[in-house]
Amino acid sequence: MVTLSPGILLIADPFLKDPNFSRTVVLLCEHEEKGSFGFVINKLFDQTLSDLVPEVLLGNIPVYYGGPVQMDTIHFVHREPSLISGGQEIMPGIFWGGRFDEVVNAINKGLLAPDRVKFFIGYSGWTDGQLEAEVKEKSWILSQTEAGLIFEHQEQQIWQQSLKNLGSTFAMMANYPIDPSLN
Repeated sequence: MVTLSPGILLIADPFLKDPNFSRTVVLLCEHEEKGSFGFVINKLFDQTLSDLVPEVLLGNIPVYYGGPVQMDTIHFVHREPSLISGGQEIMPGIFWGGRFDEVVNAINKGLLAPDRVKFFIGYSGWTDGQLEAEVKEKSWILSQTEAGLIFEHQEQQIWQQSLKNLGSTFAMMANYPIDPSLN
């Protein structure tokens, strides 16, 4: 049984109505008594990193919509603790945050490959007990994951692939229509 903890994926139920989370997959980065937070990993934002951070010299680094909270903040997860200090390991080999100046420097020097870091604007947050209640209501399906899925750049495939990875019972859900009346 998968339990709420850092590194777990929250896969939106196919019929979740909240437009912020419809057909999303959230990487949970922190889960404590006071609340939880994570990042939507499969919703591409409409600006690149260099659009948001002029110091970044490469113009093609995607940014993802991390969630509806604090849309004026940029966050990241990565697989490069030797290049980026200060990150918190949320699962083996995957780190959340760290020194942003080191990330920018590593990108500008060509030391940080795009499949080793993922950027988010905003985040997804839950108050004490809120996420547990949503899981109990079956708004979210919990899953363990592999790093490859987190850093996948075919974001439109992540939700379906996450369900398929759970086996045949959930794989059928991957093809459910967004509007059940269309079925």
